[in-house]
Amino acid sequence: MLKSYTLLALRNLWKNKVSSFVNLAGLTAGLTCCLLIGLYLQYELRFDRFQPKGDRIARVVMAYKFDGSTQVEKVPVTSTKVAPVFRRTFPEVEAAVRMTANDLVVLRRGNDLVSEPHFLYTDSTFFQVFEADFVAGNPAKALNGPYKVVLTESSARKYFGTMNPVGKLLQTGKDTIQYEVTGVVRDYPPTSQIRFDFLASFSTLHANQEESYFNANFITYLLLKDKNAFGPLEAKINPFMKKEMAGSGASISYSLEPFGDIHLHSPYDAFVPNTHIDYLYILAGVALLILAIVGFTYINLSTARSVERAREVGVRKVIGAGNNQLFWQFIGESGVICLVAMLLSLDLVTLLLPWFNNLADKSLSARDLLSAPFLLFSLGITLVVSLLAGSYPALVLTGFQPVKVLKGTFRHTGSGRRVQQSLIVFQFAITLFLIVATLVIRSQLQLIRSKNLGYDREHVVEILVDHRALTNLNTLKQELKTNPNVLHVSRCVATPVDIYSGYNMRTATMPENEQIPVIGNPVDEEYLQTSGIQLVAGSNFSQQDIRDVDFPEWGDRKYHFILNESAARQLGWTPAEAIGKRMFLDNLRPGIVRGVVKDFHFQSLHEPIRSLVLSPEIRGRRLLVRLSGHQLPETLAFLQRKWKQVVPTMPFEYKFLDDKYNGIYRAELQLGDVMSVFTTLSLVLACLGLFGLTSYIVQQRIKEIGIRKVLGASVSGIVVLISGGFVRLVLIALAIAFPLAWFAADHWLSGFAYHVRIAWWIFAAAGAGTLGVTLLTVGFQAVKAAWMNPVKSLKSE
Repeated sequence: MLKSYTLLALRNLWKNKVSSFVNLAGLTAGLTCCLLIGLYLQYELRFDRFQPKGDRIARVVMAYKFDGSTQVEKVPVTSTKVAPVFRRTFPEVEAAVRMTANDLVVLRRGNDLVSEPHFLYTDSTFFQVFEADFVAGNPAKALNGPYKVVLTESSARKYFGTMNPVGKLLQTGKDTIQYEVTGVVRDYPPTSQIRFDFLASFSTLHANQEESYFNANFITYLLLKDKNAFGPLEAKINPFMKKEMAGSGASISYSLEPFGDIHLHSPYDAFVPNTHIDYLYILAGVALLILAIVGFTYINLSTARSVERAREVGVRKVIGAGNNQLFWQFIGESGVICLVAMLLSLDLVTLLLPWFNNLADKSLSARDLLSAPFLLFSLGITLVVSLLAGSYPALVLTGFQPVKVLKGTFRHTGSGRRVQQSLIVFQFAITLFLIVATLVIRSQLQLIRSKNLGYDREHVVEILVDHRALTNLNTLKQELKTNPNVLHVSRCVATPVDIYSGYNMRTATMPENEQIPVIGNPVDEEYLQTSGIQLVAGSNFSQQDIRDVDFPEWGDRKYHFILNESAARQLGWTPAEAIGKRMFLDNLRPGIVRGVVKDFHFQSLHEPIRSLVLSPEIRGRRLLVRLSGHQLPETLAFLQRKWKQVVPTMPFEYKFLDDKYNGIYRAELQLGDVMSVFTTLSLVLACLGLFGLTSYIVQQRIKEIGIRKVLGASVSGIVVLISGGFVRLVLIALAIAFPLAWFAADHWLSGFAYHVRIAWWIFAAAGAGTLGVTLLTVGFQAVKAAWMNPVKSLKSE
């Protein structure tokens, strides 16, 4: 029986090549999109799932405010004090670990100097909290002293080849500092929020004291004894912290983020950028909508062909075929075409995966296609699409009455046409929704790229430096400026793209316990010119301002500050009034306001502009070089030559501020690219289905068209007759899609403090474009039928 059904299905598919091709092409494209998005979702949802204790691990988030202030600041870091104190105080905590990443460690590899960006300092308790598969070494002793390091397998091969590195020394550049290799662990998968190539002992930093709850620069994870202890522990932490902070002039509280929720649900990045769960919902919705489009196409084409197959059904019923047999025969046809489409889709996904990885900036593997979960997922999609897309046509065909069919009186019922029209409306409503959503995302991305941020990121190069380079910094700056294409060189803690360090400020007349949280950035005298930040009052820093703070004792330092407009306003001054006023940046930095700059966006456009204080200090590890933009390759080569002459202990590595700025919006840029591709494909699929459906409808009305031509109907009149019904359906789709699209777009844009307005032209462009493509698709078939010789269409009458 199964063999018979399969042969019948293949025979009917071959007999109706046009509809079979349209269905197969549509289903293959739709399933390919679904599988690609499925791989993406699987990658994101698998983050950190390999950690067996993940459901008991919490990241500690700090919230603080100063007395007299209502502004609460939250940061995903703590001081060094939190981990040991919580471990001793709360019985719910089994272990605690502190971490910090160093993005500028230079190691020696033979005669070469190598910059290693994934160098992580952590406590010896790391291996109690997190899973690590040791290839060599003892996890209990691996990080129990300063200057010890554990390598990943890939790093061990990179520096020691096939030798066992345990017990050997790893040298940092030309310094005398050496790390003893105490272990080798297997590389963590890319789906880990903790990314490292080297794990160095935390005690190396000499920062493991327990002096203060401030100086929050470290990531802290807690391993709880019970996965249900999150709530009870948080309830204990805040009363404990009230006692700890009594009389300090500030309040600090801590919350716990479940480890498994950080990557998709936390507003704070881990050691790798987070992905917001909303974007996964969007992509999953896109996959389902594309499947709906191809499923509706299948249903429409199958029901349109029902007249052709009516006699077959009638004859089979007369000779004894039951409804169940016929139903499963047509479901079998649907299953065959879906199975072929799935096999083709798996091949297409393998071919397209490198392109998709580049588009989505992921490292998806073709091996995942053959994993048992993904094969079950693929089989499940095939079965669901087969049943959902095949059931309605099968029910329609098996419901034919043999008497009417064989007498030739069978016609499509009004309800059948209404279902067909409804499916067309849904197809185009989905497509219009995706078009509007994509245009809104593109508009916001254009705003992000073109918005006047208040600084100039064009042709600015960022170079990371360390303390060895800082000793020759003035020499390096002067050497770089000998090139006429190097306009300015500045040293800073943070670039204007992303300033994040938290301080507090107050005027000299405010009580000491009334502090205002503020973002701070130590810079030098060329920061404003290099960044293109505009002064609105006062003057820039001078070299003397830098020398005034170059003293080991705090009491000998003389500070000057530059505020942004928001900070001046928050302190109660206009820009002009602020100049010369005394203020404090923390209690350790009393000084005078030298200047006020125009507000600029120093954080993501998701956030409003906050108060900012620039201070002159000499501890920045970033060098900003403004180039003229002329002869860029030659100028970069010049920078590299001078760098090697003045700073031979470090490799020359740079990035443009433009690239760093775009990295902040990595998730949005990826979403825009992916949505553009899949929205275009959805429109093509909708039109492909419309093309196939129109060809059947025109074929069924070919004699009517011939009679109208004989009676004098014009070609244009026939085209309008055939196209008019489809245009009405698209207009109905517009009325359905546009309100839903506006609501969804408005919700997405609300996540940005600065965003575009949803312009009328977006809806006009989406509607006009869809109507135009519909008219071209239907019009081609209509014109072809209108130009046909009526003699040929009427000769059988």
